[in-house]
Amino acid sequence: MNSRERVGRWVESQPVQRFVLAVIIFNGITIGLETSPWMRQNFGQTLRILDYAAITIFVVEILAKLYAYGWRFFRDGWNVFDFIIIGIALVPASGPFAVLRALRILRLVRLVERLPRLRFVVEALLKSLPGISAIAALMALLFYIAAAMATTLFAAGFPQWFGNIGRSLYTLFQIMTLESWSMGIVRPVMEEHPYAWLFFVPFILASAFTMLNLFIAVIVDTMQNLHKGAESTPEDPESAEEPGSHPEAIATASSQDLLLEEVRALRAQVTALERDR
Repeated sequence: MNSRERVGRWVESQPVQRFVLAVIIFNGITIGLETSPWMRQNFGQTLRILDYAAITIFVVEILAKLYAYGWRFFRDGWNVFDFIIIGIALVPASGPFAVLRALRILRLVRLVERLPRLRFVVEALLKSLPGISAIAALMALLFYIAAAMATTLFAAGFPQWFGNIGRSLYTLFQIMTLESWSMGIVRPVMEEHPYAWLFFVPFILASAFTMLNLFIAVIVDTMQNLHKGAESTPEDPESAEEPGSHPEAIATASSQDLLLEEVRALRAQVTALERDR
């Protein structure tokens, strides 16, 4: 075993992976504590030291994997994800890059790669994107048609909500989320247009209930398919052939029976000869 293989086994071993997982969780806690002014004032230096220590551990892990796997490291999407997150953490959090300091919390997302159940959910979401994209396109078409209609119908009386198609799209999105849609928007519109409910109620039924449920149905179906695929085995024990059901097995069993009969006959002959003597 060469040094690359030894390093690869070491970095992928259970103790090392559990240690890195604990560091990820601990680092997430310290990043959260840094948002407190009182903690920064009293323990700011300690928190910075702990943050640098966590980054050092993450960098050592990435370097060990790069040494062990070489360019194969980038064939795994999760490795690329870890590489990007750690790369962001190494960017100086000052000057024009100060905004990147807020992205340090993304290190917690590495828990997805470490915990199999979370990774399963993310993989299911990614595999459901083709189905979701079709529903999203249909939903975008529905929103555009409804926004054009709402702008035409209600722009004159309520320009703050439906003055142009952009405002109408945002207002309809708020209505889809069911956030203050009745008392905040629809009822004031109905005071001037009594039959406005004929537009808003079907829109809510189509967007908030039908479309969103289709999104959920696609994701759940993908997760079920992945779960079935993970549990399936190359051979089904129920459908496996029983011993002796194959023609070759039958022939073998018959030859064994003939041999046993010949052995018994030979024993009987030997016994008879001994008696004659």
